[in-house]
Amino acid sequence: MACAAPGHPRPASLPTAYLGYLREHHGAYPEREDKLLLFTAALLAERRLARGLKLNYPEAVALISAAVLEGARDGRTVAELMSLGREVLTREQVMPGIAEMLHDVQVEATFPDGTKLVTVHDPIV
Repeated sequence: MACAAPGHPRPASLPTAYLGYLREHHGAYPEREDKLLLFTAALLAERRLARGLKLNYPEAVALISAAVLEGARDGRTVAELMSLGREVLTREQVMPGIAEMLHDVQVEATFPDGTKLVTVHDPIV
């Protein structure tokens, strides 16, 4: 990113600008900030996969978590999301040892009847 001219603030990145908007107009909502950071990490993980790179632990968790959150937004049930979370990544897509390290991924997802904790057991098969 190019440096701003002296006396002018550097342009904010999209996530930073969005967080500023949320804070200014809606107050501080840490859960929104967490979701924005999660989705940013998931997008990075998708790009790395597309380049043929294997994902590390945080990237794998972010990608699985984002898939679960998007599935909830699409109207899927908790049981469907638990299954979906196991279909996101394979052992070949993650660095050696990551599948063995990652036993559960837990995500608080919003459903029409409220927020529920979705647990994906052994997500990388």
